[in-house]
Amino acid sequence: MATMTFADALNDAHRIEMRRDPNVFVVGEDVGIYGGIFGVTKGLLEEFGEMRVRDTPITESAFVGCAVGAAAAGLRPVAELMFVDFVGVCLDQLYNQGAKMRYMFGGKAQIPMVLRASCGAGIGAAAQHSQCLEAWFMHVPGLKVVMPSTPADAKGLLISAIRDNNPVVFLEHKILYATEGEVPEGEYTVPLGKADVKRKGEDVTVVATAAMVPKALAAADALAAEGISVEVLDPRTLLPLDEEAILASVKKTHRLVVVHEAVKFAGPGGEIAAMVAEKAFDYLDAPILRVAAPFSPVPFSPPLEQAFIPSEERISQAVREVVGA
Repeated sequence: MATMTFADALNDAHRIEMRRDPNVFVVGEDVGIYGGIFGVTKGLLEEFGEMRVRDTPITESAFVGCAVGAAAAGLRPVAELMFVDFVGVCLDQLYNQGAKMRYMFGGKAQIPMVLRASCGAGIGAAAQHSQCLEAWFMHVPGLKVVMPSTPADAKGLLISAIRDNNPVVFLEHKILYATEGEVPEGEYTVPLGKADVKRKGEDVTVVATAAMVPKALAAADALAAEGISVEVLDPRTLLPLDEEAILASVKKTHRLVVVHEAVKFAGPGGEIAAMVAEKAFDYLDAPILRVAAPFSPVPFSPPLEQAFIPSEERISQAVREVVGA
């Protein structure tokens, strides 16, 4: 095991796949000379050259469309969208073209592309650079949606995403880029669609995503001192969603709290809660609770931004409520 930051683990995944498969290339704004605004593509230009690491103009519609076309022609592009907030200007290329081609051509076309994008609040980037929009992509048949929470998961999931023959939206919470963790050296994969229990517990299941996972784990540590045993489950992939793992955990604990940074209304937690209510209602001993952001743009003001982001204490309070503490 090596200790790596989240960003370096993603960089390692790029290198492994680009060395293994000459059809893999990277495209996007500042991915080459600058190495990506969060350092994820640093050094790739020097190793692989400008034919495989392509800096582009500020034209997301062009380079995402390029990725879709290149994937249809047999290459494996990784397109870096600086901020997921910019997806609106290239959404047609993604959801109306890339996501639908395989279906519309009866399986004869494959679109093995990855769209990487940073997401989330916490660095004072304000309303247009801080959103969590994973629910948008979850609503589109044909896409896969990934949100890792640890460096080890980030590396293994990105390798799996690059090797997948379908378009994958790979969302990286910007607060996590500098976090460190043990990462297996060399090549390995983490399967898409497979959740991970980050902490075992008996009293309540907390399903958390991305930057909410470490907060849920911290809340679980604090609640253990109160005699409350919390199981923390990270879906890792939101589409396909590992329903089996979530249901198994809820059937064991009989309670569920869903935590995400996306706004609560029509957020990803609503789908998880509805799925559990439909398939495991008789196992529940308390109502399902969601901890999420308010229905508001992300504030620029640091105190308001911190109030916007779900906190460890809000997670703890929701857990106490469902266990009747």
